[in-house]
Amino acid sequence: MQEDNATLNFYHSIFTTPVQLDKQETPVPIIALPSGHTLRPSKVFDTYWKFATERQDIFFKRVLGTPPPWSNDWILQTYKFTNAYRASDRVSQYLIRNVIYDAKYEPEDILFRILLFKTFNKIETWEVLTRKFGTITYRGFDPNIADEVLLTTMKSGHSIYSGAYIMPSGGRSGHPTIKHRTHIDILLHMMKESLLSRILSAKSLNEVFSILKTFPLVGDFLAYQYSIDINYSELIDFSESSFVVPGPGARNGIRKCFLDSDGVCESDIIKLVTDLQEEEFSRLGLQFKDLWGRSLQLIDCQNLFCEVDKYARVAHPLVQGITHRHRIKHRFSPKFDPIDYWYPPKWGLNDRIPQTSKKDLPHAKSTTC
Repeated sequence: MQEDNATLNFYHSIFTTPVQLDKQETPVPIIALPSGHTLRPSKVFDTYWKFATERQDIFFKRVLGTPPPWSNDWILQTYKFTNAYRASDRVSQYLIRNVIYDAKYEPEDILFRILLFKTFNKIETWEVLTRKFGTITYRGFDPNIADEVLLTTMKSGHSIYSGAYIMPSGGRSGHPTIKHRTHIDILLHMMKESLLSRILSAKSLNEVFSILKTFPLVGDFLAYQYSIDINYSELIDFSESSFVVPGPGARNGIRKCFLDSDGVCESDIIKLVTDLQEEEFSRLGLQFKDLWGRSLQLIDCQNLFCEVDKYARVAHPLVQGITHRHRIKHRFSPKFDPIDYWYPPKWGLNDRIPQTSKKDLPHAKSTTC
């Protein structure tokens, strides 16, 4: 802990934050929810909007091939944070372009590929499986071969799961040897239980979420994440601002942003904050650059609460959430290979994305974000 504090003090001495985060420069009015509850924003609520603006500025600098550093914010220089828009993150971009839209697939294969990829949520794991199977399809997938490939990968010292969130192991009801086989078995069970036809018949994103929740080990968090990922495809087409489920990190962020959120439905808070985005950016004098005309959706504002929970551990260490965590787990390690950003075609964004300048970026590791 002493070493960590020393590192933080070092970074704080050489970097400056772009905004004064420990004070509210503009009075924040009491926010009223349709339910009749009122919320008193804390100083972290201003940070929420400033963080979103700065993180999106970093995104656009990277899109244009601008060399680092991409921010003067020492916290963003030091720690890893997701983009303001979920679909802009590296893993989501890979899912959209390389799993869903890289070729023409049958509907059952699209669904299977999405859920298999998201089970591990790790690009390297998908590529290991692809090298073995070639094109991954539902009917061509052999769980025993996949099991061997994944066991070999783990024995070589590589993790097959992303650290973004923890996948439940299944406990006594799971596979007797290892959890990845449990997850594969459940995925195959989902496909055999007419998951595709049920999802194609769904009338809302909420209904898709409810269908997914009927399967073993799929709780609220995973069901919502899977719903958003399936909604990137052409299988369904629901508004990302039609339904939201807050994850544990978002609940922490909400608690830090509002002084009296106990007992208030967190989904209602996320919906209200999403509706207030233009008003709040204007109140703070922030020039937020949206995603080529696409405003922040419920899933994005939910994620931003999670990221601000982490950011506030350093920026506002005295403001407590639910879990009372004080440190940010993941340090920032930049990847300099550029992403050719591309979004679900039904969003109508891809023609608006400027051609990346593909400037030569440094290939050596850097301490800047």
